[in-house]
Amino acid sequence: CFGFPLSIFFIIVNEFCERFSYYGMKAVLTLYLKHFLHWGDDFATAIYHTFVALCYLTPILGAIIADSWLGKFKTILYLSIIYTIGQVVLSVGSINELTGGSANNLSVNIALSMIGLVLIAFGTGGIKPCVSAFGGDQFEDGQERQKSTFFSLFYLAINAGSLLSTIITPIIRASQCGIHTKQECYPLAFGVPAILMAVALVVFVMGSKMYKKVKLQGNVMLDVSKCIGFAIKNRFRHRSKEFPKREHWLDWASEKYDKKLIAQTKMVLKVLFLYIPLPMFWAVFDQQGSRWTLQAASMNGDFVVNPILIVFMVPVVDSLVYPLIKKCKLNFTPLKKMTVGMFFAALAFVASALVQVQIDKTYPVFPAAGQTQIRLINLGAFPATIQFQPQLGSVDVGPKNDTGYMTFETSKLQSLHIISSTQNKTETLKLKDKNRYTLAFKWALTEINSNLTLDNITSKPDNGKSLIRFINNLGFPVNVTVDDIAFGRLDPFSISNYILGFFFFRSYTINASMPLANCLARSKKFGYGSAYTISLDNCITSRLSIEYFEDLPPNTVHMAWQIPQYFLLTCGEVLFSVTGLEFSYSQAPSNMKAVLQAGWLLSVAVGNIIVLIVAGTSAIQKQWAEYVLFAALLLVVCVIFAIMGSFYTYIDPNEIEAQFNKEEKEEDKKEQDDNEKEAEVDSRM
Repeated sequence: CFGFPLSIFFIIVNEFCERFSYYGMKAVLTLYLKHFLHWGDDFATAIYHTFVALCYLTPILGAIIADSWLGKFKTILYLSIIYTIGQVVLSVGSINELTGGSANNLSVNIALSMIGLVLIAFGTGGIKPCVSAFGGDQFEDGQERQKSTFFSLFYLAINAGSLLSTIITPIIRASQCGIHTKQECYPLAFGVPAILMAVALVVFVMGSKMYKKVKLQGNVMLDVSKCIGFAIKNRFRHRSKEFPKREHWLDWASEKYDKKLIAQTKMVLKVLFLYIPLPMFWAVFDQQGSRWTLQAASMNGDFVVNPILIVFMVPVVDSLVYPLIKKCKLNFTPLKKMTVGMFFAALAFVASALVQVQIDKTYPVFPAAGQTQIRLINLGAFPATIQFQPQLGSVDVGPKNDTGYMTFETSKLQSLHIISSTQNKTETLKLKDKNRYTLAFKWALTEINSNLTLDNITSKPDNGKSLIRFINNLGFPVNVTVDDIAFGRLDPFSISNYILGFFFFRSYTINASMPLANCLARSKKFGYGSAYTISLDNCITSRLSIEYFEDLPPNTVHMAWQIPQYFLLTCGEVLFSVTGLEFSYSQAPSNMKAVLQAGWLLSVAVGNIIVLIVAGTSAIQKQWAEYVLFAALLLVVCVIFAIMGSFYTYIDPNEIEAQFNKEEKEEDKKEQDDNEKEAEVDSRM
């Protein structure tokens, strides 16, 4: 079909569905670990990168199974079944009602979730080195151009699946579902990827009769390991100067292994040597799903960038940029492309550091050890002066106004004195260290009413949520609801608890109900990461008058500022990853392609382990400084890789293997001729 084997279209569709399944699940995994299983940021990040590392460690197992036991087709088939089961188990494990909806008893949810993730890791990891190599096997000699286009289409399918799933599954997660209690719909968010994985399995099976299935060549991984081991052992035995040196250290295996296997092993080791610096790229790249996700959670907006950019950039680079470079007669080799890709990724982390600096400037300052903060809200109709005792200064507060949070030494602030034109009141304070308080006050007929409340906020709300609470400034008790969210009964001048929710989507109906009437008002849209105290001031003809007091400002740095870092990282990904896939296949011997692909994917696992090590051992307190550290490390590695690449000589494995096959045939023919001559001599005798 258009010069391509028909079978590759089944492989590309299968890859699209499988990547939708993987990236859809992965898109909400960090948030699931944090918000559903109630794990902290650092532990959730550690589990996330451990899972990703396992996904890229298991390709070695998949490569061994594919190359020496089941073949690529059966390996993909059987491990896809395990993969699908894992997705289903994870989806079931995210059902809140498994333990009666209690957040304090999540042992069953945790167990099922971890089992599901392990099965997914073995499934997706096991098929990773097989699918692209299996697609490459479908082409005949002389179809290099079509094969190159296939790898671009293959990577395009990966990112198209990633794009759709990254958009769809977070929307599904944000919806509310549940039997007893409504909450974020993780069962469906994981269930849809499970369905797509089942579709991927069905599509792959449908093309089974069209696939070109390369004959197994034996346990190649074991043969290579034995060959290397024997060469090292034999070289050590003959380390004396009396033994002549050999051209390559692997040539010391020639006493036991044939020249073809030794030559193939040399090809593999040459490429694997180049892979040594690569994990640093993946250490940077895979932080999209952890550090950059957490960075986005502290920003304003809702964005999906990388998959959109990659879907756009792959055809642009493939059809415009590379041909233009070729016309300019620039020798832009695959290794040079990968080097430039690493440089772009380093620049991406410099950009993310600059964004993080701006985000840090917007964070509220919470009280440190030995400090407390207090905020005053004047709910009355007259101005007041508040004196902080003993002799800690004073502040004027206008009607329907507040002071913002003021910081004091906890041990020194003992009371405050409220002074108005007609009344005075002294409020004795017993404040706790490192806490925030709100003191609301107003004038009654004969006295000043006041209410000191512990705010109990120690950080900004994340995940795009907001906090709101109400203070009843009416003269009678009311029941307060926001749409279907109940804040409970509020007595006059009492303050409700904060409720966390997605209050930024739209305006909501605030209902203050009493025995004989309901008072209604429409809320404003609350900003990402904000907190508000809402005063219920008056009710006339069922219309509720309200006043907003900002406890925490909304996030002001928009997610659009992440576009430059995603653009740079996407450019790096196109140059590095697409090229790396093609380079790995083109430089691999015919019977070791899945093994070399596994080595490529192993570098991704090591990259995620690097993130765990740096994040776990680094004493860096500021996130922007950690971004700079990763950028600097990647730049150093980029220089090292460029130097290593300059010494690499590109080969054609098919040509080398053909030469060995020709020599083997000549030797066989010579041996046959010798045997015939001996037989002729014997017959004469």
